[in-house]
This record gives sequence, structure tokens and C-alpha cells, in this order.
Amino acid sequence: MEKEKEIEKEKVSIIVPMYNAEKFIGKTIESVLAQTYQNWEMLIMNDVSTDNSLAIVSLYAKKDERIKIVNTEKNVGVVKGRNFLIDLASGKYIAFLDADDYWHNEKLEKQIKFMKEKNASISCTEYTRVKENEEKINDVIIKEEISYNDMLKNNYLGCLTVIYNAGKLGKKYFKERDKNEDYVLWLEIVKDTGKIYGLKQNLAFYRVLDKSRSSNKIDAAKVRWRIYRDVERLSLFQAAYYFINYVIIALKKTK
Repeated sequence: MEKEKEIEKEKVSIIVPMYNAEKFIGKTIESVLAQTYQNWEMLIMNDVSTDNSLAIVSLYAKKDERIKIVNTEKNVGVVKGRNFLIDLASGKYIAFLDADDYWHNEKLEKQIKFMKEKNASISCTEYTRVKENEEKINDVIIKEEISYNDMLKNNYLGCLTVIYNAGKLGKKYFKERDKNEDYVLWLEIVKDTGKIYGLKQNLAFYRVLDKSRSSNKIDAAKVRWRIYRDVERLSLFQAAYYFINYVIIALKKTK
């Protein structure tokens, strides 16, 4: 009984917002089912999908009670969806996975072990960006330790790679934003923790969709500037300094 309680403490709650993801959600779920670390729950928010997403997820949920579906009555969007699922999460660790992305089968095992070794409150891993057909675009490389200043220059964290320890930090929620809500949360956390630990292994696959929210570079730049000035309250000089770094890094990524 004591062993069961101890194992329960190490549960990972996987947060998955879903809207019209019938083409990809099966692969996403299969990548979780294949994990070598098996103490998880997968919380899927069906945000009034109009395709066959719910039917696909329901088949998996019937076979595995760790997969839990929450249906919304109206479309609430990614931010509210994630926050609602975080509220429901029972795990010590909170992980994120969108309905079109997928993991390497050792991701949870390696990352939880890494976090215990580092006594880390939050961690991330390297990952691969792929096209809709899973053709590789590029690998995203991270630093072993990521500071607040590092994060202001570049968002090293792919949301699908992040795990934070809710047992240490408490539950952390996303702010209501049209874009970059994850980046704002990582900034908030790293200011508290001092650093984010990066596991330098490629353990996830981020699917770049043709109509991705993050695909417009000019809009992304405008959003970043507003975060510097309105959210982080940086001076004009500080904001300009970090924005220049952001642009330089962004240009390098496109080469």
C-alpha cells in the first residue's frame, strides 16, 4: 500500500488541448502509450471539435483508463483549455503535449530521472520540428542551464518538452494571451527558480502546421516586443537590447 502511494506521488499529468485534430491525435496518444515510464494520466480537452477527433480519442479512453476526456460546451481556446486541465491534474509533475505533436518513447523516463538528479523544479529537452507529413525541418538545440536573461534573448523551451514539478512550485497557469502564453509562463517560473534545466537529448517532435499560430514572423516579433515592455516591464533600452538579440537568433534559425 505504501509503495502504491509512493508511486502515485510520481505521477505525470499530461495536458492535451484538442480541436479538430483527427489527422494527428492518434499518433499523439500512441506516443504516450509507448512511454517506458508508465505512471501518467493523459488529460484531453475536446474543445468542441467538429471532426472525428472525439470519436478517435474515445476509442483509446475505453481501452486505457489513464486517458481522460473533458468536453467543453463552447470553444474556449488553448489557454483556458490547458488551465482547466491543470486544475484537474492529480500528478506531481505537469507535462504538456499538443494534439498534433508526439514524443520519443523514453521522454518521460529520461526527463523525470534527469529532474530528480538535478533537483529541478522545471526542465525541458531538445526536439525536432517536422512538417505535417513528418518530414524533418530542423532540430532545436538548448542550453544545459537556462537563466531569465537567456530566456529574454530566446525562448529555448518547446512547450511539448516542458515538465514542471507541481509538488515544488504549486500549479502554474497560463495567462490569457492570443500568442506566446507559454513563453510568459516560462519567464514567470524562471524568475522564481533562477534557472531552467535543459536535458540535451532530442525527445519530442513538434509538428509545424500550415496555419500555425506561430508561423507569422512579423506578428511574432510584435508580440515579443509587447511582452518585453508590457509584461516584463523592461525599460526601452533593455527591451531594445533583448529584441535585437531575439531578431539575430531568429534570423540564424531561418538560415
